Amino acid sequence: MPVIEVDGLVKRYAGKTAVDGVDVTVEEGEILGVLGPNGAGKTTAVECIAGLRTPTAGEVRVLGLDPVRDRSRLRQVVGVQLQKAVLPDDIQVGEALELYRSFYRERADVDPLLADLGIADKRTTRFKELSGGQMQRLSLALALVGRPRIALLDELTTGLDPQGRRDIWRVVERLRADGTTVVLVSHFMEEVERLCDRVAVIDDGRIVAGGTPRSLVDGLGVSQRLHLRTTPTVDPRPLEALPQVSAITVDGDRLTVTGTGDLLHIVTSAVAEQETRITETRLEQATLEDAYLALTGRAPETSDLEEATA
Repeated sequence: MPVIEVDGLVKRYAGKTAVDGVDVTVEEGEILGVLGPNGAGKTTAVECIAGLRTPTAGEVRVLGLDPVRDRSRLRQVVGVQLQKAVLPDDIQVGEALELYRSFYRERADVDPLLADLGIADKRTTRFKELSGGQMQRLSLALALVGRPRIALLDELTTGLDPQGRRDIWRVVERLRADGTTVVLVSHFMEEVERLCDRVAVIDDGRIVAGGTPRSLVDGLGVSQRLHLRTTPTVDPRPLEALPQVSAITVDGDRLTVTGTGDLLHIVTSAVAEQETRITETRLEQATLEDAYLALTGRAPETSDLEEATA
């Protein structure tokens, strides 16, 4: 059952269309990943879903409610974590959480939440004294303190080290296990592949592709790379004629074959027909990052923040 329904969403600013006819639904209990270059419109689309921006055109429904007209009702069941937390410099972590907690009818226990997010020892630390990664953890805690049915998370793990990132991933996985619906804007392909049931790729304000992470890779025919070492050296000419093979590089007894489909089986079978023995095999499968690059023509950015109107 869809809990988020977006139909023809358009958001324009002076001289710029940030979101241009986005259609998307999110099912209850799933995690939707939103990918796209900086300035593509990801954050604007999510902020329209959250009721933080008013659409220029189109319709958004969250749990059957209009995010703008019914904002006060939705705030009780939707948690929002934006790209950058901004709080008064001198407010303490525990004070901020207790303040936000008071806004909701359903309330999470503060201490377990701080422990889950790895900032239990920061309860009395002032906001201005937190590191960037700790601010991110606090921002997520503020989004979850109301035990939301839907969590909108924008650049969830920016500023965290690899271990901290994985700690947060486990928190998100527990959210899904508890039935919470999550919309996750991210630049980290590993994060999206691990967490997301489906992905929407936005470029220039439009959704250019959608599906499961695996289906995006498979559907685009993104290349794989098969590395072989053979004895004696293989003749590459019969391999070049295979329809699945797009390129071959030979370096002595080492062979790198680029292609699609069931590349491993097809190439190794062809090599065996030459009565050549394979002594080493390594297959590099195409990844979501490869699919993203094919779709947008750009590698994922590593910058922390999108433009204010992105």
